Amino acid sequence: MNIEFVTPSQRKQAFFKTDEERLTGAQQKRIKTAFGYVNVTVGGNESGPAMVLWPSLMMQGSMLSYQYQHFASRYRMVLIDPPGVGKSDALRKPIFLEDSAEVVIDILDALDIRKCIFGGNSWGAMLAAVFPAWYPERVIAAIVVNGTASQPDAAETIRMSLFSTLLYMNGTMPKWWVEFAKTGFAGDTVTESNPEFMNYLNCVYNDDPKSIHFQLQGIILNRVDRHDLLRTIKNVPVLIIAGEEDRQFPVYICRKMANAIAGSTFVVLPEVAHLAARERPELVNPVIENFLDQLSSLSCHE
Repeated sequence: MNIEFVTPSQRKQAFFKTDEERLTGAQQKRIKTAFGYVNVTVGGNESGPAMVLWPSLMMQGSMLSYQYQHFASRYRMVLIDPPGVGKSDALRKPIFLEDSAEVVIDILDALDIRKCIFGGNSWGAMLAAVFPAWYPERVIAAIVVNGTASQPDAAETIRMSLFSTLLYMNGTMPKWWVEFAKTGFAGDTVTESNPEFMNYLNCVYNDDPKSIHFQLQGIILNRVDRHDLLRTIKNVPVLIIAGEEDRQFPVYICRKMANAIAGSTFVVLPEVAHLAARERPELVNPVIENFLDQLSSLSCHE
């Protein structure tokens, strides 16, 4: 289907059709939080440990459908549409990592989940890194894919402040922003060799620009250095996955996170960029599976 010559509804259906097929049998639930109603996709093995996943900025929970499909036979799966995207309520104020963590707690409580494996990509990774420090009693293990614990540098602050302001002035997602997102999310290898993934990134067209503006304000522009916080994490297994071609959070940024968390597991994936969980699930999923299979703490939850 040529994305330039379809209706908005057809375009949206095309973007998410294959992701939704991987979520067959799952249920959609809208849960009340401090940031309005948040949509979650719930399914998998109801008697297994809960695996709760949060995607990148601008992305719906279905971005993690490959992880849902891979782990659903063993785990109770929960994919979150973050505030401002998908079927969750729009954002009309900035959301910070602390707020995001409270949203997760609201979801866990609503679904009667005492402890979970919590993970995510990008925004979800930043959140998964700090969540065990703030709520260790709610975490079995954490999975951090393409994350950072560093504050933005001057160049990133200037660039993203400008783009965020321009984005707020639009009623629908402008084409220039979608192209900017593609440049940030994709590396050289996937740009040249994976047209399906590049087409998938057009899903950003369906986002509400003002909601994305507020995501950027809270999560990107106003983030602070969290490495001292990460050093307080004790007795929670943490997996950190970096992409060799990640332009947003390069390998050295991810390694710095891993060095701050005692006993963490650090893996670098070759020829992989910023949305590793969606770009190369055939590499990401076995790394996660191997990490979880080595955890004796899971036995009491199965």
